[in-house]
Amino acid sequence: MSTTPTPSPGPADGGSSGGSTGSTGSSSGGSRNGGDPTGGSRNGGDPAGGDPAGPGAVGPPVRRPSVFERLAVFSHRHRRRALLLWVLTLAAVTALAGLAGSDYRNDFSLPGTDSQAARQLLEEHGSAQAGGTLDIVLEAGGGVRDAAVRDRVEPMLAEVAKLPRVLDVRSPYAEGNAAAVAGNGRIAYATVTLDGPAESVPVEDVRRIIDTAQEAGGDGLRAEVGGDAARAAEEGGGGAAEGAGMLGALVVLVLLFGSLVAASLPVVTAVFAVGVSVGLIGLASHLATVADFTPPIMMLVGLGVGIDYALLIFSRYRSELLRGAEPEQATRTALDAAGRTVFFAGCTVIIALLGLVVLGLGSLQGVALAVVLTVLVTMLASLTLLPALLGITGARIRRNVEKRAAKAAGEEGARWRRWATGVQRRPWAALVVSLLALGALAAPAADMRLGFADAGNDPETKTSRQAYDLLAEGFGAGFNGPLVIVSDPAGANASDPGAAGAELRRTLAGTPGIAAATPPVPAGDDSGVSTVIAFPETSPQSAETSELVGSLRDDVLPALERETGAEYLVGGPTAASEDFAATVADRLPLFVSVVVGLSALLLLVVFRSVLIPVKAALLNLVSIGAALGAITLVFQHGWFGVEPGPIESFIPVMIFAIVFGLSMDYEVFLLSRIHEEWERTKDAQGAVREGLAATGKVITAAAAIMIVVFAAFVLSPDRMLQQFGLGLAVAILLDAVVIRCLIVPAVMQLLGRRAWWLPSALRRLLPKVELEHH
Repeated sequence: MSTTPTPSPGPADGGSSGGSTGSTGSSSGGSRNGGDPTGGSRNGGDPAGGDPAGPGAVGPPVRRPSVFERLAVFSHRHRRRALLLWVLTLAAVTALAGLAGSDYRNDFSLPGTDSQAARQLLEEHGSAQAGGTLDIVLEAGGGVRDAAVRDRVEPMLAEVAKLPRVLDVRSPYAEGNAAAVAGNGRIAYATVTLDGPAESVPVEDVRRIIDTAQEAGGDGLRAEVGGDAARAAEEGGGGAAEGAGMLGALVVLVLLFGSLVAASLPVVTAVFAVGVSVGLIGLASHLATVADFTPPIMMLVGLGVGIDYALLIFSRYRSELLRGAEPEQATRTALDAAGRTVFFAGCTVIIALLGLVVLGLGSLQGVALAVVLTVLVTMLASLTLLPALLGITGARIRRNVEKRAAKAAGEEGARWRRWATGVQRRPWAALVVSLLALGALAAPAADMRLGFADAGNDPETKTSRQAYDLLAEGFGAGFNGPLVIVSDPAGANASDPGAAGAELRRTLAGTPGIAAATPPVPAGDDSGVSTVIAFPETSPQSAETSELVGSLRDDVLPALERETGAEYLVGGPTAASEDFAATVADRLPLFVSVVVGLSALLLLVVFRSVLIPVKAALLNLVSIGAALGAITLVFQHGWFGVEPGPIESFIPVMIFAIVFGLSMDYEVFLLSRIHEEWERTKDAQGAVREGLAATGKVITAAAAIMIVVFAAFVLSPDRMLQQFGLGLAVAILLDAVVIRCLIVPAVMQLLGRRAWWLPSALRRLLPKVELEHH
């Protein structure tokens, strides 16, 4: 015989809700259904409340609490310790990262390509052409050959030659270098050869070269510095984009919850997660190759995902408060329900990002691993730091929730229920119109041209852009993107190893699309290996230059190889850009297959349905295609006054990986509620209505926050971040508005009960994974 325990509500400040002890057993209340099945015992039971009351207890067996409930209870009851632990972690990681510094470096090596083979051949034979170069471009109204101008330029060049990482400086006044002065006599350039590839030279050393060169300017003389290393040295991060994104997100949250305290919790959680992630990646850059453009991408994704995940959990917490739960029980339920969704959604993002590893591109693998770490830390913060913050602010949040609930007119989710009903009445119309609109927006992506924008797309205030314009004015547009063609006479006429290089120059001089070609420059040994610099007639990023590279490799040089017996390789930054773009395009189908396949498999296990994963994968592909179409219209075709140019080669794969993972957040969040209703009622149409009514407001708010955060990066001065920001913002907008609010309800209505069909053989094989316990 046992007594029935009386529920004991927790303190108003959101503290722990203890149970009351009966005569022969104990359990903690807190559930409106007569006792929380996860309630704990104060007589030595599980602190999370999972053990039975004792040997004399009567009633059904008590479910052992999940890991998510245990995290919630621990973080809520030990909230100040949990918060202090995160503060100390952030401080320690930041301090260590500050002491160690960062070692970000790019790795654009592409084994098996012509450009990589050309670089390796030059390095093997000690050629100076293997290193990166900078151009110090000079302009003087009275002519660069003027004695007064020369007296200022030559000492400056001598000083540059003494700087670190400078291997050689070739002056325009040097004997035999008359071609370095333009025909108008006003523009000239000096070539600075670095002791390594442009991406490996520290930014600080490049800035010293720029500063030294520009100090010679003034009084009618301009000195600007161009080249890949100069562009990298001038690149900034997101600028004010991070701050603008967080401010916009805070405004959306305040409008959603009506409280600054409640609105600040997701933002604070995201800031902690991003801060720790940035420090960890800075430390990891000493151990692995991490590209220098990784930190702004991490902040872009971390802020969006961090706020999004925290919002999903906080929204469920708020719903539980509205149902009358005590703060601790609301926290436990929120993590056991929405926390599972966050965990699964985070896993899909991680799978999508790890899919980048199959591309085999070193420059992207480091970025992928860095963003994976960011998502992991963000997920951990949502599951541990947020419950602690909820414990600290529980009383104030509950008062605000009760106040807003008293003022609210109508039932929560009534508008979304009416919207779902309207879509279900005309499912074919909603589906066809939505798909036509998305298809029209995605169509331009079929014409997307991958590459790397040159300095002509940089802001006019940058010295790299000014040097680019001066060189184009004085020597032609193609002078900014020369092709480095290496001649290897191995197997040719051994008695005259230089003949292969001389024949190469003659052939290039007569090739359509090439404005000029330099005499062969021998390598550092007597192997006969030499380099000819060919200047295209068009700019580095133009389609005509891409076609020229292809023509040289496919037609011109193979014919010359058969004639001379030598080997010719097209290298240099412009050719390397073409190789990178081609490699990404060739491996993209494998990448998409891996990401879509693994994500669909996860959905199959979780929702135990064959059609749900297929639908999710196809709709995510449609939204990503529409986002890439928008990027193509703006950045390739020059809409809204943007300087036209190619789409950065790694943008499509990065956007695909990130958006595919993030889209699954909303897919899982919506479908988990639909699935919950389906399991309870077996009413397919009603489950869709109730699922959208329960999640529509949260999905819209979460999407609005992500859109604000991502769109803020369009304000960045960096073209790559602008493309990232626009692509992610458009994809999330379309996913939340068109797909989740129109297409998904329409498709689920048309599928009906078939949406949850699973062959009996698969049903027996698949493990059962619960996404919702409540």
